[in-house]
Amino acid sequence: MRTIVVVDYDPGWPEAFEQVRERVWPAIRDFALAMEHVGSTSVTGLAAKPIIDISIVAREDADVPEAIERLKTLGYVHRGNLGIEGREAFDSPDGPPEHHLYLCPPNSPGLANHLAVRDYLRTHPREATEYGELKKRLAREFPYDIDNYIAGKTGMLLRILRVAGFTAEKLEAIDRANRK
Repeated sequence: MRTIVVVDYDPGWPEAFEQVRERVWPAIRDFALAMEHVGSTSVTGLAAKPIIDISIVAREDADVPEAIERLKTLGYVHRGNLGIEGREAFDSPDGPPEHHLYLCPPNSPGLANHLAVRDYLRTHPREATEYGELKKRLAREFPYDIDNYIAGKTGMLLRILRVAGFTAEKLEAIDRANRK
């Protein structure tokens, strides 16, 4: 069982994202629009689990299967959507930097969620600090329980997404996915 650890912001996280991007982008650039650094490590000053979250944006839905095959050639193991529609998850090959890799079509709700939270927290430092403190507290309370850790963050994430313009229907779907 893996321990949940949340640490203060590390200014090396953007460089870690770039290291992964340099390895992955050449293999998928024919099928992708972008690779986005998402999650808490993408927000300057935000405490986070020291794992880089990356979303690859496929050009279109039809490009997803070929992109999955290309990622397999780099050692990524496709795990399916893990309950989040429009987001394919991968186990990363061994070696640093530690990261989570996702592949999303351009209109994916999972991608919209990642980008909206990142962009909001980048422009609202007070809320970013509050979110970081919440994550530290949850990691202390639930060091071996990822489900309760995620559920504990959900209320704040839903508030952010509501401000970002997510519909009640989309918010309900995110709430259900995060509170398994």
